[in-house]
Amino acid sequence: MTLPNPGSWQAILEKEAPQLFEDVSAVRDHVMADGALSLKVKVLMTMLCDALLAHPEGVANIANRARAAGATEEEIAETVGVAFVMGGTPALVTGANAFNR
Repeated sequence: MTLPNPGSWQAILEKEAPQLFEDVSAVRDHVMADGALSLKVKVLMTMLCDALLAHPEGVANIANRARAAGATEEEIAETVGVAFVMGGTPALVTGANAFNR
């Protein structure tokens, strides 16, 4: 399963280290597949992590992936709220990038 809007690092890895890209992609595909948690929920979780890790561009890109996976603006906003509870104001500031389309 390919995630919508792949990250730029994926294109670089695919070109420069194709075997590593294939290996990483296989694990990601397995982990991100619908299971007990839906793809949408898992993508929101990755957005939360990028907010906590202070990756503003990642948050914006992943928010768009979440939208493509069916997330509503309310779900994105609640995820940003969880980032704030877990990571404080820095995570909130980074998480606000979810609304940059």
